[in-house]
Amino acid sequence: MPFFRFFLALLLASLLPQVGAQTFAAIPPLSSHVVDQAHMLDEQQRHTLDQVLSEYEARSGSQIAILLVSSTAPEVIEQYSIRVAEAWKLGRKGIDDGVILLVAKDNNKALRRLRIEAGRGVQGSLTDAKSKRILEDVIAPHFRQNDYYGGLAAGISALTSVLDEEHLPAAQKKSAAAIDNDGWLNVVAPVIFLIVFFAVVMYARRGPRNNLNSNGWGNHATGVILGSVLSELSRSGSSGRSSGSFGGGGFGGGNAGGGFSGGGGGFDGGGASGNW
Repeated sequence: MPFFRFFLALLLASLLPQVGAQTFAAIPPLSSHVVDQAHMLDEQQRHTLDQVLSEYEARSGSQIAILLVSSTAPEVIEQYSIRVAEAWKLGRKGIDDGVILLVAKDNNKALRRLRIEAGRGVQGSLTDAKSKRILEDVIAPHFRQNDYYGGLAAGISALTSVLDEEHLPAAQKKSAAAIDNDGWLNVVAPVIFLIVFFAVVMYARRGPRNNLNSNGWGNHATGVILGSVLSELSRSGSSGRSSGSFGGGGFGGGNAGGGFSGGGGGFDGGGASGNW
């Protein structure tokens, strides 16, 4: 019997960490401006909202993300939301201009179903009172009609209008410089190509008068050198294009293969919660 109790204690001890690890709902990775784990939107709706938020970030520098989950239980939505904020780090570092719009579709009303989490840098305009009004007067009426897309679209419109009042630092134009760099390469590369081409042709014509032609190198000189030139130009062009992403906010190419990540912004629990 003592051995049985000892074995049972070991078994429970081994299971307790697993039980504890499953207590809280997982934080999904930040993969785009709209993360829909509750399947509240169709793909076209999700893409449209994501594109609007991508364009807003490109224009203003501020990051807004939408997270749709089934439930935050056993946590209230405020606790779950701050964990999301700490994991995603939306907004520019030092500016803290990130905003999370969180929807927990199947939460009971005690846990609350709607949450706006506002970064420290936008709380001057996006006050707790304004966040509450956006949730109750803009988003909730649509959600009560099961019009989730309409509610989120209206909510985004309200949020961006309020954030524009903050007069935050402008978005970095690093991508514009990359575009200019590509334009420069498009002009200069053909010129360099022509110069090298004629130089190689002239060099190859001199082949019969030197010993290089005896080992056959002279017959293939043009192809070898031009191939090296083209390869180098290709690498230069790729390097220029690869730098074409926005800095600070972490936005890279509107999710068209560029990815999306937070820029290091901070949150302190500002915002509001509600239901529908």
